[in-house]
Amino acid sequence: MAAPPTDTSALARGGRHNVLGYVLRLGARIPFLFIAGRLYGAEELGRFAYAVAIVEFAAALAMLGLKRGLAAALANNRQRPETHIVMDGLLLVLLAGGAVAALLVALPVLLFPDGPITPAMRLLPLVILFIVTSDLTLTALAFRHRIDAQVRARAIIEPWVLTLAATGIAFTAWASNGLMIAYAVSLAAAALASVGPCVRQFGLPTGWRPSAARLLALARANLPLAGADAIEWSIRRVDVVILGRLAPAEVVGIYYVAQQVASLAGRLRSSFDPILAPMLSMAMAQGRRSDAAHDISQVGFWVMSVQFPVVLALGLTAEGTMGLFGPEFAAGAAVLALLLVAELLGTPGAVTETGLVYSRPRENLVLSAVAIGLVAVVAWLAVPRLGGAGAALGLLVALGFASLGRARLLARALGQPAPVWRWSLIGAAAPAAGVGLAARQLPELWMMALGIPAILLAYGVVIWRFGYRQADRMLFQAARARQKTMEEGQ
Repeated sequence: MAAPPTDTSALARGGRHNVLGYVLRLGARIPFLFIAGRLYGAEELGRFAYAVAIVEFAAALAMLGLKRGLAAALANNRQRPETHIVMDGLLLVLLAGGAVAALLVALPVLLFPDGPITPAMRLLPLVILFIVTSDLTLTALAFRHRIDAQVRARAIIEPWVLTLAATGIAFTAWASNGLMIAYAVSLAAAALASVGPCVRQFGLPTGWRPSAARLLALARANLPLAGADAIEWSIRRVDVVILGRLAPAEVVGIYYVAQQVASLAGRLRSSFDPILAPMLSMAMAQGRRSDAAHDISQVGFWVMSVQFPVVLALGLTAEGTMGLFGPEFAAGAAVLALLLVAELLGTPGAVTETGLVYSRPRENLVLSAVAIGLVAVVAWLAVPRLGGAGAALGLLVALGFASLGRARLLARALGQPAPVWRWSLIGAAAPAAGVGLAARQLPELWMMALGIPAILLAYGVVIWRFGYRQADRMLFQAARARQKTMEEGQ
């Protein structure tokens, strides 16, 4: 059964904001990687990457599942003002964030296992408070379908502040800690850009009083989500941690750049969570399982259809893409290709997982735990022989397994499949791949300057003409979507 058109319209409106955010992230992330690679070098970038992996894992734990669980709490609320629920969540994550930050400040060796530790490095874990504040307030805004705040905070302010700060600090006496300082400044700016819109949308929490009993109940209700979020995050970071333990910092730095480039494709997927999560939480709370299946299938196809050409364009020009960040980074071309394939394989699982956290949280947790075990085992065995490519192989195997398992589990939970794959993707990818293979015969500069746009254009023409249905095109047709919604409301 198809979902009501208004559901698709809402998904399309949120999706347009997210596609815009995805393009803006792409425009900001590449300059940062270029600056970091050219001005700081692979070794310094490797130390930064390892520390950030630990800090962001700690922040994921401190969120206690509320990055998605807050939507369910708001959807099921019938008595208390929404601003009070938001404040409960914010206080809870700040308390948890403060606890894990204090632990890491006391034990900086967990972030920096090798080399000297400066005062700036020791204080880096305090950024966890900025991360959880931004995550919680943006999640609350997403419940009201205010995705524009996330685009502004995460796709414009955070990456551009990071890039500009890293550039400026590189020429000062603080250059040795430049990446760490720039990272902290960018997260602080994103937190400020998240809190302001949240206060304007929900208002001040007049009459709110903290309650230990409420906080404990909220934490207990979200424990399955907290475990799933922590494990899902770990699947995408344990490769860096293992690589950091088994390989030199320079190898970690090269891998980090490849991972960041590859994640440009994956970030499109995760940026749909703010609009999909609240819609799914409402559908599941109201027993509309067929609508939930439709929404998952629609968003999954949108993500796959936009992600596929990016994977092709970056994968077929991997040598030139990695070489942009410095001659030493060109050795990571194979790593980039493997990570791009991993991102593509992981997309169906990541989209369907959003439905599982509301329908089969415990089974999803078990499946995620098995996936992270696969990453760890494969990476631990392969890194000594293959270096960064071994870590990428572990991620590829785990994400592929998780996607297959989650698709089957979700079909049983909803009583019907929610497919995100369509064969039209292959039909559009085939001519684009042919264009890419031809472009590889050109000199490196021309391969990138002409090849990447040609790959994207070849794919886009075919998928738009032959692969997209009318509902699919709503993602890119703002005026038509608004007009149709107005007509349905009359």
